[in-house]
Amino acid sequence: MKPKYELPVFLLPMVPEYFRMTGQVVSNFIVQALRGEALTIYGDGKQTRSFCYVDDLAEGLIRLMNSDYTNPVNIGNPNEFTMLQLAVLVKNKIDPSLPITHKDLPEDDPMQRQPIIEVAKKTIRLATNR
Repeated sequence: MKPKYELPVFLLPMVPEYFRMTGQVVSNFIVQALRGEALTIYGDGKQTRSFCYVDDLAEGLIRLMNSDYTNPVNIGNPNEFTMLQLAVLVKNKIDPSLPITHKDLPEDDPMQRQPIIEVAKKTIRLATNR
């Protein structure tokens, strides 16, 4: 079947991290801390996640859309934080007296999420210097 319009298609799956409360671990920790609640860690907190600045993501998307590259590419930041490191950072910024509690790690929660961005570095010159 021939496509009706011959336009390039971009699929951008935005994968929320650490599916709890709002689905985003950073905002979850901040909301808990602002409410004076214990910060909730699932498992031992050693699982890692990578976080990307919104402007870096936008820059990567713009570069990708302006390029001739048509294959899948990861845009993100490969630098990792453990969930415990993130919880301690939020706790220390908002209220160092807050406790951190641990709950069972869901079976489907991966220990590591780190984008492999070598293709983006080569094809669209993505830089993650922060």
